[in-house]
Amino acid sequence: MITDKMQYLAEDLNGLRSRGLFRPLRVLESAQDTEVTIEGRRLLNLSSNNYLGLTTHPRLTQAMIEATAQYGAGSGAVRTIAGTMAVHEALERKLADFKHTEASLVFQSGFTANVGVLQVMVQEGDVIVSDELNHASIIDGIRLSKAERSIYRHRDVDDLEQHLSKHRDKRMKLVVTDGVFSMDGDIAPLKQIVERAEAYSALVMVDDAHASGVLGRNGRGTVNHFGLDGRVDLQIGTLSKAIGVLGGYVASTQTVRDFLIHRARPFLFSTSHPPGVAAACTAALDVLLSEPERIDRLWANTRRFKDGLRRSGFQTGASETPITPVIVGAGQTAMDFSDRLFQAGIFAQGIGYPTVPEGRARIRTIVTSAHSEAQLDHALEAFETVGKQLRVI
Repeated sequence: MITDKMQYLAEDLNGLRSRGLFRPLRVLESAQDTEVTIEGRRLLNLSSNNYLGLTTHPRLTQAMIEATAQYGAGSGAVRTIAGTMAVHEALERKLADFKHTEASLVFQSGFTANVGVLQVMVQEGDVIVSDELNHASIIDGIRLSKAERSIYRHRDVDDLEQHLSKHRDKRMKLVVTDGVFSMDGDIAPLKQIVERAEAYSALVMVDDAHASGVLGRNGRGTVNHFGLDGRVDLQIGTLSKAIGVLGGYVASTQTVRDFLIHRARPFLFSTSHPPGVAAACTAALDVLLSEPERIDRLWANTRRFKDGLRRSGFQTGASETPITPVIVGAGQTAMDFSDRLFQAGIFAQGIGYPTVPEGRARIRTIVTSAHSEAQLDHALEAFETVGKQLRVI
């Protein structure tokens, strides 16, 4: 029987259940906002990547409606055959201008952007030098590449230089780092990374998924935040977090764009975005340029929430951004904590191994610019109550 052949999967799942790490999907019955409806209950939402509240912004929804009415629900083809529409090209021109690069290319997701770039940008005999805590999409992209991999200690630029020195004779060296690390919320020391890479004639690639819309002027990301425009070879980003819609992109030179169009497999073999998605992403960039106060509110809310957690005695690790982990230790504790918050009207997901190391399980929170002070204070009260119940604080 088929079920017998797949018994090993059931055993794996039973192992997760025994450790308290098996989690059913939480189904939202409402729009993605500061409050969401789950299982018929209205909950304060601290689990979304919707940093600037753009998922429900009227300019984005109207742009999507109008483009859908004009161009249809889907594009009907891959970009290289008949799936490139005027709205796709307009988005890529605006992205390049926003990122201060010569060109950009949009992918179906941030994950496929990383995989597509890393698989083809370097070849056998080259090396990819990667931070040990880089995102899973970077790890998978490196695995698909024929280049050698060389992993340096997290945010340790001296160790990075040791790796660069070891591989100094390689034809091509590509240094890859997250701009903001998705589980701990800390920021890469990008200026020092670029300086070390330049000394060894290495390319630099930054995944700014959690920095675009958050850091830099009007949310341009870590490259702009550190004053490095023109010195980072490849900027990877997502259109599904602060931008509020869907997709990923590479911002670089026209040569890189042309090369990826002809070589990046996710781009070559996936149907392009529905025109409404592309139009909404373009509208989101216009909002970033015209409503910078959203980013100011995001940071004010972040400071309020972090300060409150610390006053209560919670560990928030090395976070420097709106990603604020509340570190509780054991995976089971994180899941219990999340469940009790849910009962208290707070939606904040627990994260355990293997996403984070054993003993470093946490409630991963993200406040947004759309949260009110009253909502944040309510969340802090719930965290303190549950933290005392579980003896975390």
